Amino acid sequence: MNSQLAIGSTRREFLKNTGRLAAAATIVSSAAPNVHAAEDNTIRLALVGCGGRGTGAAANALSVKNGPIQLVALADVFPERVSSSHTKLSGQFGKQVDVPQDRMFVGFDGYKKAMDCLKPGDVVILGTPPVFRWVHFPYAMEKGLNVFMEKPVSVDGPTSAKMFKLGEESVKRNQKVGVGLMCRHCRARGEMVERIQDGAIGDLTLLRAYRMAGPTGSAFSLPVPKGEDELMYQIKRFHSFLWASGGAVSDFLIHNIDECGWMKGAWPVKAQASGGRHFRGDNIDQNFDNYSIEYTFADGAKLFLYGRTIDGCYGEHSSYVHGTKGSGIFSESGHMPSKCRMFKDQDMTDANISWAWGKPEPNPYQNEWDDLIAAIREDKPYNEVQRGTEASLQSVLGRMAAHTGQIITRDQALACPHEFAPDADKLMFGSAAPLRVGADGKYPIPIPGMLKDREYA
Repeated sequence: MNSQLAIGSTRREFLKNTGRLAAAATIVSSAAPNVHAAEDNTIRLALVGCGGRGTGAAANALSVKNGPIQLVALADVFPERVSSSHTKLSGQFGKQVDVPQDRMFVGFDGYKKAMDCLKPGDVVILGTPPVFRWVHFPYAMEKGLNVFMEKPVSVDGPTSAKMFKLGEESVKRNQKVGVGLMCRHCRARGEMVERIQDGAIGDLTLLRAYRMAGPTGSAFSLPVPKGEDELMYQIKRFHSFLWASGGAVSDFLIHNIDECGWMKGAWPVKAQASGGRHFRGDNIDQNFDNYSIEYTFADGAKLFLYGRTIDGCYGEHSSYVHGTKGSGIFSESGHMPSKCRMFKDQDMTDANISWAWGKPEPNPYQNEWDDLIAAIREDKPYNEVQRGTEASLQSVLGRMAAHTGQIITRDQALACPHEFAPDADKLMFGSAAPLRVGADGKYPIPIPGMLKDREYA
């Protein structure tokens, strides 16, 4: 089995192997052709999920300066996204993009065909909605591929449990796996974390984080247009539906949660939260317009997290930390640049700064790819699945507390049996959507206090 090649073998050995001969050209929906690979050091990429974030990840991968890298396959369930991604990437990277028509795959099984174009040690980018992580990742393991997967990597307790197990197995197989929580690769934040954990601001007692903006991504959705397939509509607008993305908390607030867990050097053990729906109009998505979550760590320290997607309100995208000997700004206005700095006490003014990065900040989106490719080239341990799954589970924990109106522990969230899309691996064109519209034309939404053991009926 190909997966066994990944055990006890190094990337250098993979790159020395003679590549396979190209198969005859076939149409898009047919069996995947192999890619001819001369004996060289080229790392080949396949992109599964050709939306904006997937295409952006591919662009970062192709921008790595560490040896030859080439994109050889694309896959998505929407043909227009495959075409758009190919046009954009080939226009930007020229011959680094070698994706003829017979290696552009459209369909729910396209991920297999795209990965079949690679050889052990190459890299597949998983940029689909996160519900499909547990579906696609095992095939990458079977093929002996390294992986970059976008966050979040799970959407509920059962899929988190699946990803924890897959992550453990991928470590045993020496797979190099990156997860798109790119702020972990920010050099400025990394130095600040080292200083915090060396005691620069004392014991951490409070963390605060905010992501408050107008409607974001596809978090708001109107009813399915007449004549459009319900399943495909939900996948296209995946931020609106908990089964596909985990919703606004999982997809948008996960970065703040991960940043604060990084600073604290620990993860929360329970959460209580509130939230609600306000100016909905005709929108039928499952999200609340605002979330206020209080996380508690094992030592009693708190993380207060605020999320909002309402037009006309005060906006902020930042993370703060407070210790017994000082405080700090970890993210000031988004993902980059962080502008992180620390203060002598709780007065966060320029005159009170005790440390600041003070240099240009490299792009963390690029850093995470530079780091992954370096680990592959040098065959160094590199696997972010466990941490990425924990950050995803923490977003589930906070969201579940808001949606049920209960105090929820981490272990309760992980053990919750409500899997939103247990048959995600069986979906195909023409399948019924995991979430079905009601007779009133609306989808089930959370009802805090009435539904206490699950997030929607």
